[in-house]
Amino acid sequence: MPSNLFAGPHLWILLIVILLLFGAAKLPALAKSMGQSARIFKGEMKAMKDDDKTAGAEASTVDNAAATPPQTTAIQTPAVPTPVQPAPGAPDAKS
Repeated sequence: MPSNLFAGPHLWILLIVILLLFGAAKLPALAKSMGQSARIFKGEMKAMKDDDKTAGAEASTVDNAAATPPQTTAIQTPAVPTPVQPAPGAPDAKS
């Protein structure tokens, strides 16, 4: 396989084929859309890296909090359920 495939006459032939396929009028729009796609891709990659950093920081604070014993010694009592009253004017379930 030749190592200089995109050099010299090969590059010119490739550019002419692209020009014939897309036409001169559509090439600027094609370049613009490719640039926007690259910009969006870079932004999403940066956001993913930032998410990884914040997730790592949150995990380390959770690990530190789990290693620290609780400060309070209050005993929690279970909540007592309250009876549910039927709405006024609702049909009775006994009927």
